[in-house]
Amino acid sequence: MRLAVFGATGGTGQEIVRQALDAGHQVTAVVRDPARFTVAGERLEVFRADLTDARALRPAVAGRDAVLSGLGARSRKDAGITARLTRTVLGAVESEDVRRLVVVSAAPVGPAPEGDGFLDRTVRGIVSAVLKDIYTDLRETEAELARSATDWTVVRPPRLQDKPLTGTYRKVLGGFPRAGRFLGRADLAHAMLATLSDRATVKQGVGVAY
Repeated sequence: MRLAVFGATGGTGQEIVRQALDAGHQVTAVVRDPARFTVAGERLEVFRADLTDARALRPAVAGRDAVLSGLGARSRKDAGITARLTRTVLGAVESEDVRRLVVVSAAPVGPAPEGDGFLDRTVRGIVSAVLKDIYTDLRETEAELARSATDWTVVRPPRLQDKPLTGTYRKVLGGFPRAGRFLGRADLAHAMLATLSDRATVKQGVGVAY
């Protein structure tokens, strides 16, 4: 497949690019600062762009089979950036008639797991309160996707860790795995790429955790 990856300099984005190349895909990594991008490969194109300009992004997504986004706020002070940048990406994607779009969100944005225990409910409540602005940003991001004409999927992980790829994790369509507290960034990337061949995930949120 021909893929474009946004947020490619981040931990999840670089994993998406690496795994996509390993799987034989052609990848366009869209970055603001190529110096921060460390992945290399024969089927890789690095596309430098201003992520606030939809017109500038159109060449990066034109003719692609799918677009994946690892864009997200790095801290609470960045809250709001995800929805703003996702609107720009959507503008480019819809202008170029690219249908498939997979975006990372977060577990607290989706429904609570069925049979959630007291500890997990408590922790979820505390985290949601502390990171309220970030989750508000992600909810607006998901709302933007829902209003779009794309075949979108949002993948919602819990707390992310820097761990090697295992390929072994739980996922729940439209929900979240019970007692799912952690996920490695490599496995998040794996789960996002896996949705590309799973039509059941179109216009759905997918909860993923160990």
